[in-house]
Amino acid sequence: MSSSVSGRPTPAGEDRPVQTTDGIPVQRVYGPEDERIDYAATLGDPGEYPFTRGIYPTMYRGRRWTMRQYAGFGTAAETNRRYRYLLEAGQTGLSVAFDLPTQMGYDSDASMALGEVGRVGVAIDTLDDMRTLFDGIPLEKVSTSMTINATAPVLLALYVALADERGIPRDKLSGTVQNDILKEYIARGTYIYPVEPSLRLVTDVFDFCAREVPRWNTISISGYHIREAGATAAMEVAFTFADALEYVDRALARGLELESFAPRLSFFFASHNDLLEEVAKFRAARRLWARLMRERYAASEESCRLRFHTQTGGVTLTAQQPLNNVVRVAMQALAAVLGGTQSLHTNGYDEALSLPTEEAAKLALRTQQIIGYESGVARTADPLGGSWYVESLTDALEAKAREYLEAVAARGGAARAIDYCQEEIHRAAYEHQLAVEHGEKTLVGVNAFTEGAAPTVVAQPDYGALEASQRERLAAVRARRAAAAVEGALARIRQAAAGSENLLPAMVDAVKALATLGEISEALRGVWGEYRLN
Repeated sequence: MSSSVSGRPTPAGEDRPVQTTDGIPVQRVYGPEDERIDYAATLGDPGEYPFTRGIYPTMYRGRRWTMRQYAGFGTAAETNRRYRYLLEAGQTGLSVAFDLPTQMGYDSDASMALGEVGRVGVAIDTLDDMRTLFDGIPLEKVSTSMTINATAPVLLALYVALADERGIPRDKLSGTVQNDILKEYIARGTYIYPVEPSLRLVTDVFDFCAREVPRWNTISISGYHIREAGATAAMEVAFTFADALEYVDRALARGLELESFAPRLSFFFASHNDLLEEVAKFRAARRLWARLMRERYAASEESCRLRFHTQTGGVTLTAQQPLNNVVRVAMQALAAVLGGTQSLHTNGYDEALSLPTEEAAKLALRTQQIIGYESGVARTADPLGGSWYVESLTDALEAKAREYLEAVAARGGAARAIDYCQEEIHRAAYEHQLAVEHGEKTLVGVNAFTEGAAPTVVAQPDYGALEASQRERLAAVRARRAAAAVEGALARIRQAAAGSENLLPAMVDAVKALATLGEISEALRGVWGEYRLN
């Protein structure tokens, strides 16, 4: 018998190093000597600082997480049908996926949009599209999340304009606009403008919502896309929080009061396959955010609460043996729930091949419902709290994330550390790919257990017809609107962009005049230019 690092005897042949996905060493077994917990300082009861065990005292006994399936399909009419289908199936919140032209500030008839209209989400050009997208859906009763960043203020303006048109008070609207531009520079690439004016737009949304749409979550600071780009769990937490601290500092420099916007900050994380590490990641993130807000800003408990949405890992889905993804998604969803998420999207098993079919989308929703209503994990808050292994992982991930945060701070903060974050993510992605190719990491159906894998074919929409239809809709709007009113509204946007006025009121007026998303974005390009890679 040999000895392990904890002093316990280790059977011969079992002393090879084992580690988590994030590289944290794992002992053969954990016991009381591995975790000396100062309960009040490091854990606390659910609903109490530092919120390690959850942000609400009763957690899911009081209310289950929001089951918010992400969906966007070509045209607004097709997407509306899918939303109605999911709401009838028991979904409790909407989550909108937009196509790339919408994300990049181009109308569907722009040359840059050719071949991309409706391919990865819904095309939204005008208020007319927004009317169709939410036809028959009560905005005052349904929480809506919109995954949009560079054009987030325009989409929020469209949503507010639609509510105004329906006579719904703005203070009745609830939902989230992602509005997280820094992670676009770091990991995803759907940016438009240079960094400084982009950050101004972020704080414009903070300011506008604090005054006009108080129940709206003004930002969903996204670790999800950072993780999808190849980051480890600790990087995901650290770089997300580095971005968040930058946004807080910018808002304070703008003159906003911390407590007017900080309680409405929300976050968005991925959930991957290393189940217990993912549970620990969520717990560590909650504690680290609370401590950062208290240390840096003397924030109230309300502003220290980490509220987050989770999506199961897109990059973990495999095109080979796609039915295996049903198991992966269930495991990842369970980790998110055990980790205390506030809302959850579960991916369709066929999303490595196409947009999810109706069958896959419903099964993904049923996965959440089975976890919520049949598994028993919602009966008590933080059911894995006190596990020697989980508490050890929680501590290790928090410490690792702090190291990355310190490295970002040493480079002047997130807005100045974009290159550093990119390099770390690229390194981690490369190391993961090498480990898969060398068989050091097992992917079932990909580099192991590959027998019997038949190709899976998923029918694709006719994107050419879809694009033509959307262009026709846009042309009809352009033909019937008042051109002078549109030009006047765009001139006001250009004037506001050149000064310091909040742009949201001008954008709301512009979309009501039927100015397009592309026209508003082009007006801002004319004043600010575009971001160029070094």
